Amino acid sequence: MTLARPFVKWAGGKVNLLDLLESHLPVDFNKQTEITYIEPFVGGGSMLFHMLNTHSNISYVIINDINKDLIRCYQLIKENPDALIKELSALEKKYNACETEDSRKAYYYMVREMYNHGNLNEDAKAAHLIFLNKTCFNGLYRVNHNGEFNVPYGIYRKQIICNTDIIQADHKLLQKVEIKCGSYEKLFPRLGEGYCFMYLDPPYRSIKGATNFRKYSEYKFEDEEQINLKAFCDVYSNAGCHIMLSNSDSENEDGSSFFSELYNGYFCETIVAPRFINSFSAKKKKQTEVLIKNYNSLKGASV
Repeated sequence: MTLARPFVKWAGGKVNLLDLLESHLPVDFNKQTEITYIEPFVGGGSMLFHMLNTHSNISYVIINDINKDLIRCYQLIKENPDALIKELSALEKKYNACETEDSRKAYYYMVREMYNHGNLNEDAKAAHLIFLNKTCFNGLYRVNHNGEFNVPYGIYRKQIICNTDIIQADHKLLQKVEIKCGSYEKLFPRLGEGYCFMYLDPPYRSIKGATNFRKYSEYKFEDEEQINLKAFCDVYSNAGCHIMLSNSDSENEDGSSFFSELYNGYFCETIVAPRFINSFSAKKKKQTEVLIKNYNSLKGASV
């Protein structure tokens, strides 16, 4: 049986951090029933699918992202996976029919042009996004200031672009998921009286010497937005929601930790991420991140 997992590759994805994030869940997490799980920045969904695959006590899920085309993919997979499979299979067939690298490259740029400027319906545009994700350079999603996808072609031979088994496995898990699109600030679901857990993976704050692919949409996410996000976390924390947040190990100009100061009163830990911060192999260095929680995962005590 195929295990549900992300249907796209997403910059900053947490595939290689899942075991570590799992170890930092509240110590009483598996003893709870009827858990509500919330992800305001779902992206490629690595953490989402891990949590749904691993924790059967999650009964209700709310996910959100500001990227409307990505969210349409989630909606299609939940509501009408056959429509997505049909659209994506047609793109895959034409791509794999190309006999030369030049013809595959030309087809990629034709699809990219259609995605950016064509008169596509929402379902077709969702399929085009997944196709581009599978065939662009390094699986990035990046847009310019006009909101146009501008990642160049990646050199790939024939490959599986439409993975029907993954789409159908994701379809089953997404049935308990409420899918929203827009700014995280407008999320504010009713928490009710049950156990609530929120994982936040926002665009990371820049760190010196790093190439940060933060341009997932035409919307910026600078220090003001990081400060607003902390206020958002405070609202949920005060309502009794357990919170875990990932971000860069970023410093202020005086060398102090930006996030340790911003999230004063929360538990902040530095972790080593198994990814690299420079695209040139000769300059690769392991990157540290911060993990911020409003509970002590070692003692299970809330702030």
